[in-house]
Amino acid sequence: MNVCGKDIRVQGRFVRIARLDGDKYTFPDDPEAMVEGLRKCGKRIDLFTFWQRLPETTPKYPYAIEWDNLAVLPVSTFDHWWNQQIRSFPRNRARQAEKKGVVLREVPVDDVLFRGIVEIYNECPVRQGKRFPYYGMNLDGARAYASTFLDRSIYIGAFVGESMIGFIKLVTDETRTQACLVHILSMVRHKDKAPTNALIAAAVRACADRGIPNLVYEHFSYGKKKDDSLSHFKEVNGFARVDLPRYYIPLTPLGRAAFRLGLHHRLVDHLPESLTAKFRDLRRAWYSRGSQSSSAEAT
Repeated sequence: MNVCGKDIRVQGRFVRIARLDGDKYTFPDDPEAMVEGLRKCGKRIDLFTFWQRLPETTPKYPYAIEWDNLAVLPVSTFDHWWNQQIRSFPRNRARQAEKKGVVLREVPVDDVLFRGIVEIYNECPVRQGKRFPYYGMNLDGARAYASTFLDRSIYIGAFVGESMIGFIKLVTDETRTQACLVHILSMVRHKDKAPTNALIAAAVRACADRGIPNLVYEHFSYGKKKDDSLSHFKEVNGFARVDLPRYYIPLTPLGRAAFRLGLHHRLVDHLPESLTAKFRDLRRAWYSRGSQSSSAEAT
């Protein structure tokens, strides 16, 4: 669905929530016009939600808000990031990638990129202790994925010889105020070459060269979840938590009631962190056992 020139995604069965497609890097030009367009679109939408654009962190619109967070790296020059904003460990890891023959370069959206994405996604079905949702992707799926926000995307590949062993997708907002690191993934079997650290460095360089002042690496923390290895990785690479208002605009009586009762959040978000942590541990053990069984059968 397109409203005011922006693609809109509507999710939920009981409570229908609309948000801008790619809402960490797509923002309404005129929220009032967007709300009016949604009211007239002919589909039931109970709530509309959107982020406030960086670098403004003080609420500027007269709508209900909930505070959310992003992992943000302020970018000036690559040298400033390399020498002042990060610790020695990520610098050493990036150097390690270069010493082991990893070459970073921006890549066009073509069959070379599609085949590389397929090989990386299909390397293993489990990543970070849970099922990897992109496992089993084919060329058509890679082509469809890579073609989203094509006019605002930057792809950077990590190569060993002619083989792409990792990639990063950056998508800029319309004003080039921020670039969101939408996806970064490397092959597990090349972990010793530190391609992920090298890709982060390449992303910073891409933003610095284009004058993009903010690099966003998704959320810094998720819900009630405590800091983990991923948030630590972001922190040592210079990213910091920035709290931003997320606006919620009820469009129906159900939307107003749902927002008051917190029904716009997932059920898991209402559970105590101690309980969800146990669920994560069980899930990790389950998938780890499955991976070990598959490896034993293969041998």
